[in-house]
Amino acid sequence: MQSRGFSSISARLTWMNLLVSASALVFASLGFTLYDQFTYRQNLVRNLSAQAEIIGANSASALTFNDPQAAANTLSPLRSFPNVLSAGIMLPEGQIFARYVPKAQAAIPLVPPGQEEVDQFSSNEVMVVRTINFQGKVLGAVFIRSSLSEVSHRLWRYLFIALIVLLLSLIAALIISSVYQRRLVQPIVSLAQTARAVSGQKNYTLRAGPVSDRTEIGLLVNAFNDMLEQIGTRDQALLQAHGELEQRVADRTQQLVVANRELEAFSYSVSHDLRGPLESINGFTLLLAERYGATLGEEGRDYLQQVRGASRRMAELIDDLLNLSRVTTTAMHKQPVNLSTLAQSIMHDLQRREPERLVEAVISACPSVEGDPRLLQIVLENLLRNAWKYTSNHAQARIEFGCQDRTEGTVYFVRDDGAGFDPRNADRLFKPFQRLHSTSQFPGTGIGLATVQRIVQRHGGDIWAEANVEKGATFYFTLPPERRMGLIGPSTGR
Repeated sequence: MQSRGFSSISARLTWMNLLVSASALVFASLGFTLYDQFTYRQNLVRNLSAQAEIIGANSASALTFNDPQAAANTLSPLRSFPNVLSAGIMLPEGQIFARYVPKAQAAIPLVPPGQEEVDQFSSNEVMVVRTINFQGKVLGAVFIRSSLSEVSHRLWRYLFIALIVLLLSLIAALIISSVYQRRLVQPIVSLAQTARAVSGQKNYTLRAGPVSDRTEIGLLVNAFNDMLEQIGTRDQALLQAHGELEQRVADRTQQLVVANRELEAFSYSVSHDLRGPLESINGFTLLLAERYGATLGEEGRDYLQQVRGASRRMAELIDDLLNLSRVTTTAMHKQPVNLSTLAQSIMHDLQRREPERLVEAVISACPSVEGDPRLLQIVLENLLRNAWKYTSNHAQARIEFGCQDRTEGTVYFVRDDGAGFDPRNADRLFKPFQRLHSTSQFPGTGIGLATVQRIVQRHGGDIWAEANVEKGATFYFTLPPERRMGLIGPSTGR
C-alpha cells in the first residue's frame, strides 16, 4: 500500500512535468516553424522579384528593337536557380516574347494581360510577375515560376529537429523530476502512511516524519503532528471521563438494585403488616354481624357492611400496589407470545363467570410478539376486564381485540362500546389512583391502567386511548416487532 501510494503521486507528478514540458516545446517548435516558413516565403518572393526586375531592365532594349533572341539571353542567368520551373517575357497584349523552360514538362502559365505585379502561391509553386517600364511606357512583363520543394524540405528538417529536441528535453525533464520529486513526494507519502496507521490503529502517539524546509508541505506536516497531539490529549481525557462515567453508572446501578430490593422488601413488609389488621377487622366485623347483628338494628348493620366493604377495597388496593411494584422491578423473560390466544382465553373466562350477559367478543388474528408472557397476560387482562366492566350497563355489548398496520408498525387495540370517557381527561388515564368514574358506578382502585402502561413501556412500546362519553373507548398499544410468529384464526363468541 505504501509503494502504491508513493508511485501513484510520483507518476502523477512525473506525467504533469512531462506534459508541461512537452506542451511548451511543441508550442515553441510550432511557433518557430511557422515563423521560418513565413520568412522563407517572403525572402523567396523578394529574391524572385529582384531577378524579375533585373531581367526586365536588361530586356527593355530587346523589346524596343523587337529582338526575341536578345530577350531570351537575358533569361539565361536563371539556370543558376535550380528551383525555377519556367520564366518568360510577355508583351502587353499577353503574347510570349521570350521564354525560359529548363524542363520539357514545365508549362508556360497564362498570365492575364494588364497584370503589373503578381505574387501567386499554389500548393507546390509560386509565380512572380513584374512589369517592364522604359521611359514611362510599359513594354511588357516578366514572370518567374519557382518550385516550393525547398519549403517542404525545410519544414521536414525543422520537424525532425523539433522531435529530437522534444525527446531530449523529455528525457532531461524525466531525470530532473525523479531527482527533485522525492524531496516533494516523500513527506506527503509519509504523511499519508501516518494518517492510515492512526486511522487503523487509533494510536494518536504516532507522528509523521519531520520536514526541515519552510514550504507549504513542511507547514502541513507540522500542523498534522500538532493535530495528532491535540487529538491524543483529548482522547486520553475522553477515556478517563468514560471510565469515570462507567464507574458512576455501575455505582448508581448497584444503588438502584439495592433500592429496588429494599422497596420490594418494604412492599412485602407493608403488605404483610397491613393484611394482619385488615384480616382482624374482617374477622371481628363478621363475628359482630353474626352474633350481635340483631341488636344493632338496620342502621348499625349498614355501617358494619360499609366497614367490611372498605376493608375489602383496602385489600384490593394493597394487591394492586404490589402488582404495580412487581411489574416495575422484576426481571423479564421474553419469548414468543400470541396476543390473540391470550385475549381469547381471557374473554372465555369472563363469559363463563357471567354467562347471563350478552357480549359479542371479536378476536382478530394478529402477529405474535416477543415479550414476557406473564406481564403481557396482565396487560390484556386489565384492558379486557375494563372493557367488560365499562359495558356492564348496556343490555348488549361488543368487545374487540385486533391489530392495524400503520407507518410505525403493528398497532394492537382493545375496543368496546361501553361508557367511554371525556377525551379532555385522557391525560389522567394512566396515572395511579386517577379514576374518571366514581366507584359507585364502576368499582376499581385506579391502578390497573398505570400497571398496563409500565408493562408496555418496559417492552419498548407505547399506549394511548381514544373515547367519547357513552360511545365506547379504544386502547391502542405497540410492541417492538421482534421475531414475529404465525397467526391464529379469528373467532367470534357471545
